[in-house]
Amino acid sequence: MKLIINGQNADVTLEDEKTAGQVLKAFEEEAVKNNAATIGIKINGKRILADDFDQACQIELAEDTLIELEVISESEIRNSFISCVSLFEKLTEDLSNVSIYLQGGKDKEAHAIIANLADAVDSFCRTATFSALFPETYTAIKVDGQDMGEFFKEFTPLLADFKEALENNDTVTTGDIAEYEISPRLRKLSQSVKNMLQ
Repeated sequence: MKLIINGQNADVTLEDEKTAGQVLKAFEEEAVKNNAATIGIKINGKRILADDFDQACQIELAEDTLIELEVISESEIRNSFISCVSLFEKLTEDLSNVSIYLQGGKDKEAHAIIANLADAVDSFCRTATFSALFPETYTAIKVDGQDMGEFFKEFTPLLADFKEALENNDTVTTGDIAEYEISPRLRKLSQSVKNMLQ
């Protein structure tokens, strides 16, 4: 059997493990000790989804069995949050210029900021999703007393309004939402993440 973790060969010696499930269980026990969690599994090149997991666990190990694991650690999550904070802090400044750029015919500059916003929010949401694997980290982030789920429940419709204003070439509404709605929320979110990381 061959075990690959995050693209690297892992030197493993089987003890009494006879099935893929036994290997995964033993690995997960070690991962928990190291504040890590498995976020992706492939067995013999096939991605194992939640519905296939029980069946995959029954696979008997052979010499050519290949198990590939994607693992994330709590420290990687924290580092990813730090990167998101840097992006958000820059965006809070940039968003105040969206209205000026749109009204001045500098659509390219405005759209670059908006693309950066989309990427940053996407990156943060992905990190937040993975952080739920580490409840202490996930629950430590509070924005005005709200957990991240509640915060994004209010924030998402705002992003939809922003997108609609942009598509309708409504430069005034686009600028107002960017500067007075999105920017302050990003600032609060950044501060909340910083507080958690201290």
